[in-house]
Amino acid sequence: MHRALLERRIRDVHSRLVRAREDLAVLDEQLAVVRESADEARVRSLVAETPLAAHEHSEAARHADAMSKARDALASTVLDLEHRQDELLSSVVIPRS
Repeated sequence: MHRALLERRIRDVHSRLVRAREDLAVLDEQLAVVRESADEARVRSLVAETPLAAHEHSEAARHADAMSKARDALASTVLDLEHRQDELLSSVVIPRS
């Protein structure tokens, strides 16, 4: 592979990896808030014992589960990009002096 092409691919993967890590950090913060909200809804559901409270808890729990799956997918993307970056970097031949 030509060195210029290899360098371009490394830069591309690196920039995608940086963006994915930033997105993952944001999603982690959002997921913590959503999980906390779901936990609060669960407690309200247990205390109130009303259909409305149970419905709110169910909705909050579904939202938290969906965000958790999105977070897992993004974490997998980060791992894939890290692996790809490692492969590209290992293919760089460093001349010895």
